[in-house]
Amino acid sequence: MKRTKWRIIYTIFVFIALAAFDNIIIGLFPPLFRYIAKDLHVEVAKLGVVSAVNILVTAVSSVYWGYLSGKYKRKRLIMIGTFIWVISVFLTAFSQSYGQLLLFQIITGIGLGCIASIGFSVLTDYIPYQKRGMVLSLWGMAQGLGGILGSLMASLTAINTSWRWPFEIVGLIGFFLIILYVFVEEPSRGQSDPELKDLMRNGQSYNYIIEAKHLPAILLKGSNVFLFLQAFFMNIATGSLIWIPTLYIYKIQQQGYSLETAMIASGYLYAIFQIGGMTSAYIGHLGDQLQKKTFKGRALLTAVFVFLTMPLYILMFFIPLDHLSLPNDHNALSVLGGLITQIFTNPWIALLFALSLLASAAQSANTPNWLALITDVNLPEHRGTAFSVANLFNSLGRTVGNVGVGIVLGIVSTSYHEPYSYMITLSLLQLFLVPSAFSYILMANQNVSDIKRVKKILKERS
Repeated sequence: MKRTKWRIIYTIFVFIALAAFDNIIIGLFPPLFRYIAKDLHVEVAKLGVVSAVNILVTAVSSVYWGYLSGKYKRKRLIMIGTFIWVISVFLTAFSQSYGQLLLFQIITGIGLGCIASIGFSVLTDYIPYQKRGMVLSLWGMAQGLGGILGSLMASLTAINTSWRWPFEIVGLIGFFLIILYVFVEEPSRGQSDPELKDLMRNGQSYNYIIEAKHLPAILLKGSNVFLFLQAFFMNIATGSLIWIPTLYIYKIQQQGYSLETAMIASGYLYAIFQIGGMTSAYIGHLGDQLQKKTFKGRALLTAVFVFLTMPLYILMFFIPLDHLSLPNDHNALSVLGGLITQIFTNPWIALLFALSLLASAAQSANTPNWLALITDVNLPEHRGTAFSVANLFNSLGRTVGNVGVGIVLGIVSTSYHEPYSYMITLSLLQLFLVPSAFSYILMANQNVSDIKRVKKILKERS
């Protein structure tokens, strides 16, 4: 029994670690845009297209991976998908033209699609029903930390080596992940659902699998429709946030610092801005507690936090970096030390830090509760597909947000110069958090009937 418990913990750990990698790869790109553009002799805007295409292909392919996860052994699928993205990420480092870079990132997206959909499917079968929000928050946090790690890796290594080095590192680490999968234990489908406990206790298994005829019901389910819409609007706003390092590069250069120092400092600031996301586990726990009282609880709680995210980020973008004092020696450690000192000695930086803490904390409420709701309102064999379709809307929103920055920036730049053009552009895109919050309010009543229906079906099948 003890050995089985450790295998479960090990499996959860591996899949949470895996969740970081799709965001590491996404996070690598923005800080490297200038270096890659110069090396491959292309415009920086064209690299934004590569990033957007990678996100979109990842999302589209995850729908197919999600469907497969409802029919076949998930351990084998995740190993195949990981092998695909590991090879293509490694080959990205050897791209000699824009066409090669785009091709390898498309293949990377096909492989990465397996991470979210299959990882989610496996985790929801392991996590106890009462702790879904809290544990899934760790999965969501790993994705956020992956984006930070990717941004930091790019900012800190490209200056001293080349833009190719971060992709080589990620590719090599990916090979190690494939070895870890060998020892992963695949759970029985539906084993975490309390309605199926007697079935599992008697040594029986839940043998229902997804069929193509189930797809319309999954896509048109009331709660799912609102979750899809919420994900789309939310990610238009949050998808634009990968441009934060670019905004702060301009802001720091405006204070008289070199590009190299600005790049290092902006990478650190981007990481510091995410610290509030560590509250995700606690807010996921709050969602679990409210959900015990009413099936509306999780949705209404998250609506409040999503709405609060908007004004906090807008205020954060407009805080000036007046009297910024950093060592201009391009040394990563001394720049980090300078930034930490500024938090305690410069009122503007202290205010910026406080706002970023509150903004990222409010934003972090979305992921654990959104993931838990996708789990609650869908049958075990449908969860991988429902999540992957929802993740497609996530990525469509993120792509629109990413590309939208370029479009809105082009319009705003006719009247304002950097960094003001970036401040206004990113602020305008945060307005999409309003329909995102309303989607949660509208889905609350639908959650009640859909969750009750899932529980009733599982009890009948048990």
